[in-house]
Amino acid sequence: MTLSVFITVISGHDKPQPPGCLLERKTAVPPSKRAHTGKVAVKESNQRWCSDGFEFEFRCDNGEKLRVTFALDCCDREALHWAVTTGGFNSETVQDVMLGAVERRFGNELPASPVEWLTDNGSCYRANETRQFARMLGLEPKNTAVRSPESNGIAESFVKTIKRDYISVMPKPDGLTAAKNLAEAFEHYNEWHPHSALGYRSPREYLRQQASNGLSDNRCLEI
Repeated sequence: MTLSVFITVISGHDKPQPPGCLLERKTAVPPSKRAHTGKVAVKESNQRWCSDGFEFEFRCDNGEKLRVTFALDCCDREALHWAVTTGGFNSETVQDVMLGAVERRFGNELPASPVEWLTDNGSCYRANETRQFARMLGLEPKNTAVRSPESNGIAESFVKTIKRDYISVMPKPDGLTAAKNLAEAFEHYNEWHPHSALGYRSPREYLRQQASNGLSDNRCLEI
């Protein structure tokens, strides 16, 4: 099933609807069978994605506070999709990021095999509608161990990198300007920012080289 057909089927409308409008029925969804406590990095792209929305916030010069929710591949480290809000974030924010990430990697298709969706235990990630939507998209929700934020270390490291190398120096007089500049920062990170786990290549440089030789690089196993 293609992604566009999937959206139409579950929404009951001819045109794709925003993620918050897709799930008209909220059924109980069991929690993941186990918490993720092992190594976060994986051998190949699209095996595991991680997400965070609690630790990534910053203030603009005018006092506005922005919160960022994102999805990151745990092998190639590409930032797949993100959302910026001026307040808190909710299940619909997470669903929007999920959908954008799937579209980024698979276009109008759904993953051929489930992609692990690794997050902390925040209520927006544990919500029934979030888990249901994830599984409809071909994602398998996994949570880090309680009181163990290091279990999502790749996400934590990404937040620190963006804050240190981009947000600290980019103009952010107000929320709108900061959001635009943050989008440019994410694009620069994906295209140009070297990562030690990728042999000091950027995420997209790594992906291009991986695609050209058809081989997986074990260096993406490093954190």
